[in-house]
Amino acid sequence: MKNIYNITVKDAELNEINLGNYKGKTLLIVNVASHCGLTYQYEGLQNLSNKFKNDDFEILAFPCNQFKAQEPGTNDEIKFFCTEKYNVTFPLFNKIDVNGPNEDPLYTFLKDSKRGFLGYKPIEWNFAKFLINADGEVVKRFLPSTKPNKIEKKISKLLG
Repeated sequence: MKNIYNITVKDAELNEINLGNYKGKTLLIVNVASHCGLTYQYEGLQNLSNKFKNDDFEILAFPCNQFKAQEPGTNDEIKFFCTEKYNVTFPLFNKIDVNGPNEDPLYTFLKDSKRGFLGYKPIEWNFAKFLINADGEVVKRFLPSTKPNKIEKKISKLLG
């Protein structure tokens, strides 16, 4: 598989969403958590979403509870937290595993496409980020510590 368009995920309401719906858009896919030292990055992610909302750009956020149980809530609780505290308007999906035997196929594809720092394949922590071009190909993987504003130039370049 060379792009994400044949992958189906579930949204926060458990509806199946084919990522082919995002064909032609530049995407930033992020595993998120509400009780993490990096949770403040929701603000930066929302800023990116606002800045590029008219430019065929979307952020897709996938809550994950695999890192020190920092995302214990239900999908509804996560959505409430994100909208109330950070005014998040980008899509939040169903809580998933990003590593291990139950990892979501999306993350298997992402990790197979771009390894992390020093070739490390597993997701290191909450807020790892994958930049996807308009053809559905992974072009860059960012460490969890990479702040969203540091990705802005790369997004602009992909958007032309």
